[in-house]
Amino acid sequence: MTTVPRTGADLQRAGADKEPASTPWRRRLLLLPLLPAAVAALASLAWWLAGERRSLVLSAELPGVLFGVGVATSAVLLGVQLLRTGTASRIERARQNAEESNRQAYRQFLGRLDHELKNPLTAVRAAANSIEDDESRAIIDAQSQRMGRLLKDLRKLAEIEVAPLEMEQVDLVEATHDAVDAVEQELAVAGQRRAFSVSFPGAPWPLPTVLGDADLLYSAIYNMVSNAAKYTGPEALIEVRGSQNGGAVTLEVADTGIGIPAEEIDQVWSELGRASNARGLPGHGLGLALVATIASRHGGSCSLSSRLGVGTSITMTLPAAG
Repeated sequence: MTTVPRTGADLQRAGADKEPASTPWRRRLLLLPLLPAAVAALASLAWWLAGERRSLVLSAELPGVLFGVGVATSAVLLGVQLLRTGTASRIERARQNAEESNRQAYRQFLGRLDHELKNPLTAVRAAANSIEDDESRAIIDAQSQRMGRLLKDLRKLAEIEVAPLEMEQVDLVEATHDAVDAVEQELAVAGQRRAFSVSFPGAPWPLPTVLGDADLLYSAIYNMVSNAAKYTGPEALIEVRGSQNGGAVTLEVADTGIGIPAEEIDQVWSELGRASNARGLPGHGLGLALVATIASRHGGSCSLSSRLGVGTSITMTLPAAG
């Protein structure tokens, strides 16, 4: 039995022959709104052909007419406004659902990535121990540990977006001093030092507390201070300043370090995003992404200003408690 190829025209005719049975009903539904107009037109024509010349005269007082027109106009405008509001609400809900779906897919991807790479990294490190060349073994071990830390930080960043917050009154002054002390100790262990200047208002009142998760807020402040120390030299100055503006508390970490190229400022907020002049320094480019995520989860925001070769200023703004 030979099968004869069918042309596009044959397929179109076949499709037309197999038109869904529901198509005539769809056409009738489209014509349904025209039925009242058709009936009225036929009735009017019959009346006119019968020689009837009757008139219908309506009268109303002007105040009543004005009131009716006003009510009808308001009803139309209200209907249009409700329609617009409903459409805008649906669009906003769709946008939020899409963003949440993207975040969920991203978290699932990080989970799979961590699961798939954890065992190979363990195997690589185990195999490295059998290498007799001490230098090669040290390189393999160091790089596998670096990849392990990267996976751990990525997983931590994904978890922060959904982890429940343990809310309490947090003293940002105390948390900042603790973070600066921790960075100074790490620098001392590495045989380095930086000049830190920490200042908070004392008059007419001290900086108010914020309501949030103490561990996460400390982590955000530590990353801001650690970033400043990482991208500055021994002779650089790092200033940490706190201030209050209305119902918001702002923490700023400013340095006289290498700065960021103007065209690359936006990308440093993304995961693994690093400026081109910082790629030779240690780090994964997750610090600012973590700071921004923590600030967002506390109802706050972050901003950054920088000049290449001059320095960088990072600010985190949070709602004051109460």
